Amino acid sequence: MGARNKKTLAAAALLEGESEAFTRKAVEQALEGDPTALRLCIERILPPCRERAVRFELPPIENTHDVAVAMNAVTSALARGIITPGEAERIANVVETFARAIDTTKRRESAVNPLQILGWSNFDETDDCDSEEIADWDFPGAEDCDP
Repeated sequence: MGARNKKTLAAAALLEGESEAFTRKAVEQALEGDPTALRLCIERILPPCRERAVRFELPPIENTHDVAVAMNAVTSALARGIITPGEAERIANVVETFARAIDTTKRRESAVNPLQILGWSNFDETDDCDSEEIADWDFPGAEDCDP
C-alpha cells in the first residue's frame, strides 16, 4: 500500500460514523447563507453535467439525399441556437458515419464480378482442367483444355 492510501484509510477511520453529522452541518451552514457550504451541497446533490440531452430531431437517413437534408437540419438548428457548435459537430459526425455506411453499401451493391465482365459466368475456380468431367465453359476455345 502507498503512503497516500494509508492516509486516506486513516482519515476514513477517524470520520467513520460522522458522515451524517457532517452532512447535516453543511446543509445548516448552506441554509444560513455560507457560499462554500452552499456550493458543496449543490455539487453533491447535482453533480456537474458533462453533456446535456440534445432536444433535436434528426431526420431519418436512408440515402444520400437524406444526408444533405440531415446536415441542413443540423446547420439550421445551430443557426437558431437550438444546439451548440460542439453539439452540431458531434451530430455532424453521426451523419457522416451514416453517409459512409450508405456509400459502402452502394459500392457493394454495384460491385461487378470481374468474371462477369469477361463473360465467364459459369467459371469454377476449383476446376483445374485435370478432372474427367467435361467443363461447361462460356468462352470460345475452352474445349482445347487438356484433361
